[in-house]
Amino acid sequence: MATDRSELFRKYQETKDIGVRNEIVLYYMDTVKYITLSMRNVYAKYGDTDDLVNEGVIALISAVETFDLNRGVKFETYATLKIKGAIIDYVRKQDWVPRQIRKFGKELDEAYGALYNQLGRYPENQEIADYLGIDREQLEKRLADTAGANTLSFEELLYEDNFNSIDKLGGQAEFADREIYEKEQKQVIADAIASLNPRERQVVTLYYYEKLKFNEIAKVLGVTESRVCQIHSKSMLLLRRQLENYIKNT
Repeated sequence: MATDRSELFRKYQETKDIGVRNEIVLYYMDTVKYITLSMRNVYAKYGDTDDLVNEGVIALISAVETFDLNRGVKFETYATLKIKGAIIDYVRKQDWVPRQIRKFGKELDEAYGALYNQLGRYPENQEIADYLGIDREQLEKRLADTAGANTLSFEELLYEDNFNSIDKLGGQAEFADREIYEKEQKQVIADAIASLNPRERQVVTLYYYEKLKFNEIAKVLGVTESRVCQIHSKSMLLLRRQLENYIKNT
């Protein structure tokens, strides 16, 4: 079947036949649905799944139209990034983050970074609260409020890093380098997840690997959805910090 798909792509690139393009698009429709569902916590409060599937289909069509067989990149990789990018762009355009939450998110990220550099480890909630001059209860409420923004921020960084590395590819040698980079990047994220405390690790695992929504994770753990959002928000700060450090050093 892989050979058949390669032939379809080659035929489309030569003829630009809409029927051939649509045949490819239909084959990858399940990919659009899977990616959309896997990112539902990013957009859940700001758009319907059907709307995001439509955005994903448009991105898939664009991926088919712009895909270049000669660059050595797998279409699945290229299309996945295009679809994720479309979902991220959709959420960005909603301008759904209130100014106060956006401002606090920036302050939180700066506090987390400063304390990490100062302490040589990941800061505890009380240490972050003290640094920001608020009590722990206020911090945890604001962590819950910024869960969506922190998740989107991490997804944006991951998407932009991956897409930029693909955009720079010029041939098979660069593609081989990218495969190595992808493995290293996944290991960096896996190591960061492993460094979380057990509850944080459980929340992130259920979110990213089991694809559960925040309210579903809350039921599994027997806690409130707000508590899950707090834990997830702080975990995203750590994962983003680790990924940023890796990107800077590569």
